[in-house]
Parts: sequence; C-alpha cells; structure tokens
Amino acid sequence: MPTRPRGAASRALLLRAAAEELAGNGTLEVAAVARRAGVSVGLPYRYFGTRSGLLIAVVESFYERLAEACMLREYDDPTWAERESRRVRDWVGFLYAEPLAPLILGGHVGDGEVAAFQTRRRSVLVELAARNIARAQRTGELPARSDPELLAAATLAGAAAMVAVALTRTPRPPAEEVTAHVWAFLRGAVHLSGTAA
Repeated sequence: MPTRPRGAASRALLLRAAAEELAGNGTLEVAAVARRAGVSVGLPYRYFGTRSGLLIAVVESFYERLAEACMLREYDDPTWAERESRRVRDWVGFLYAEPLAPLILGGHVGDGEVAAFQTRRRSVLVELAARNIARAQRTGELPARSDPELLAAATLAGAAAMVAVALTRTPRPPAEEVTAHVWAFLRGAVHLSGTAA
C-alpha cells in the first residue's frame, strides 16, 4: 500500500527527529522523539511499530544516504584506482559530515534486532565491494590472488574502524588526512601496484 503524501511527511518528520535525538543524546526514547517532532507519543509507534523499528528506520536512512553519496555512485574515471580513490574521499566526507556516523560505525545503536539489521546492511556493502574488486581482478587492474569477498569484508571493516577512531578524537584529524590513511590501507590490502591515484 503506497504511503500517502501526508503520511510520508509525518514519517520523514519522525525520522529526522529520531536522528537528531540519537545524535544529540546517544540514545533514543520514543517519547523524546515525539516531543522533538511535536507529535503525540503514539504516532512513532503507528509508523514504526516499536522503538527498535524506529531505530532500524534511522539506521536504514543512514545507509541509504551513504549509498547515494558514494557506495552506489558510478564514477567515470578511467582506472579502478582513480574511481576508488574518489569513492574513498566521498565516503570519508560523508561520514565526517554525518552526525550519526560515530554511533553507527561504533556499533552503539540499539538492541539485537538493530544489530542484526546492521549486519544485513553490511553484508550488502560487502557484496557490492566484492563485485567491484572481482571486476578489477578480471580486467587485470588488481591481482587475482585474493578472494574478492574476503578482501571486501576485510577492507570495509578496516576502513570503517579507521574512520570510527578518527571521529572519536578531539580534535578530529582533518578529513583529507584520514582519507589519505584509508586509501593507503586499501591500496596495500588489495595489492594495488604502481602510483596511480
């Protein structure tokens, strides 16, 4: 059943309020979200069912924005290295600008149901990255000695851990510096030779 325009607006309002509440307090209570949104306490339950359902929707929105910003983006640079170095730059830039990134990358959001959802979303990202690596292996841009799926899982987890640490530092290191560290790590992990990108 399609969401009506008014329903879509109410849902978006609640998601925005929930994201602000979570980013501001590190936790999420449905009553606080309702207060922030200026709606009845029952409205979040109507759209999301439970507190976990609301948290999952917030996390899903985060991953959708991340996908749009870089993960699903098609870069038109001629080489794999150039395309992926731009993707890393955009990825770090998105995470630096996203208030929820420290909580989500750090695994500090929600209960077991939310954690299971995050695991499923990360699996999708691993699958995308594995296909990307396998393509580069087939074209000879990357050596074919590593399993693409295992390599994708390792590089995504490692890069996410690097950015998670950077986001907790006071002051934060410049995004450009973190991007350079992440790209150096990825180049080494995938055995990218030469000096491209």
